[in-house]
Amino acid sequence: MTFIEFKKLLLDAELTIPKFTALIKVSEKNIQAYKKKKEVPNAIASVAACFAKMNQEGIDYRTLINDLDLKKKEKKGAGFSKKKDKEEKEDK
Repeated sequence: MTFIEFKKLLLDAELTIPKFTALIKVSEKNIQAYKKKKEVPNAIASVAACFAKMNQEGIDYRTLINDLDLKKKEKKGAGFSKKKDKEEKEDK
């Protein structure tokens, strides 16, 4: 699915990209990165299509998704603070 088609589905679901990412607990940067690729992964496209259809049918998908109690994943990489901490330990 193209990014443009994805954005149309979000409109049909009455969602913006920030609201969509907050609802499904993913980084807005990740979704915006698909704009450069001009293509959206199948899983994200499927979710958007379901939200659009459910909204059209009058189904409250927001409550359904919120009830899942999804958790936003935290970054797990060596950041600047870890590197700085390591350098401080080496200096001692």
